[in-house]
Amino acid sequence: MASSISSCFHGEHLFSSRSSLFSRDTPTFSPFISSGNNSNGKKQFLVLAKRLSGLEEAMRIRREREQRTTNPTKRRTPLRRLKVSPRLPVPDHIQKPPYVSTKVLPEISSEFQIHDEEGIERMRAACHLAAKVLEYAGTLVRPSVTTNEIDKAVHQMIIDNGAYPSPLGYGGFPKSVCTSVNECMCHGIPDSRQLQDGDIINIDVTVYLNGYHGDTSKTFFCGNVNDAAKRLVKVTEECMERGIAVCKDGALFRKIGKRISEHAEKFGFGVVERFVGHGVGTVFHSEPLILHHRNEKPGSMVKGQTFTIEPILTLGTTECITWEDNWTTLTRDGSLAAQFEHTILITATGAEILTKC
Repeated sequence: MASSISSCFHGEHLFSSRSSLFSRDTPTFSPFISSGNNSNGKKQFLVLAKRLSGLEEAMRIRREREQRTTNPTKRRTPLRRLKVSPRLPVPDHIQKPPYVSTKVLPEISSEFQIHDEEGIERMRAACHLAAKVLEYAGTLVRPSVTTNEIDKAVHQMIIDNGAYPSPLGYGGFPKSVCTSVNECMCHGIPDSRQLQDGDIINIDVTVYLNGYHGDTSKTFFCGNVNDAAKRLVKVTEECMERGIAVCKDGALFRKIGKRISEHAEKFGFGVVERFVGHGVGTVFHSEPLILHHRNEKPGSMVKGQTFTIEPILTLGTTECITWEDNWTTLTRDGSLAAQFEHTILITATGAEILTKC
């Protein structure tokens, strides 16, 4: 479940202004060549500028094509809020996280999640359960199934395994799982909407087991999905994998965003900056916040540390709007969004993906 670079999921941005490092504008180059008024240098600059301009235009055209459905007679209906059923009960004997007793959105903890051997084993157990629940939830995705039915099934499997569904009651969130369909970037609240043939849906599962949270998500296809959506989903998963590949003890956090951005840009996709990965363990959301775009954030990884990597990519704009429920966040232009997430453990030589079945 993604954190936001606002105070957590929603609210004011932490960064009131952006430096040039956070700008997605095309880089500019000085027309002055350091080795004097060299005509060859000027020609080289003009060739480079034309190449960059041509590449930018090609990527713009490609993105416009991606946003068109492969079947022009079938238009996707924009999302709207439908009926949300009452919160599901959790048996008294199941251990609950401390935030359940209040509707106040918890602050992001400054405590990094670094574990001893016992803590690592508990993280493995929680993450393995989360992965199994997500795998099961994916089998339910088909036309006519409602996101509320998926929520009920996920809820039941989690409590049957003696765990608590972490999203339930977090800052007042009313459901046990997040279901984000089509243009919904993240934090979609399950409701009575039936999935349609051609939809994509991200299912975000977090469980709280024996005092530890395991957090994971995946974007699934519903029925016959067009090529543009398939490509977006495929590249989003690849971006997550590339981000994980740079992780190890001592590696800089900013390498994650660099690697993800490089891959997304090859296909002309946008990387959402507002929502970030986060530390996870005995608390649901903590430092470090993991930026998925290019950045100069300081800090390096430590052996025994756990956090999530969960990039969101879009076919169109990365700007977003949030519904009045303060959770459901959509792309401003209605373009598709996809997300993947794993919880990882930093080791001496790399990263162990904890949320694999």
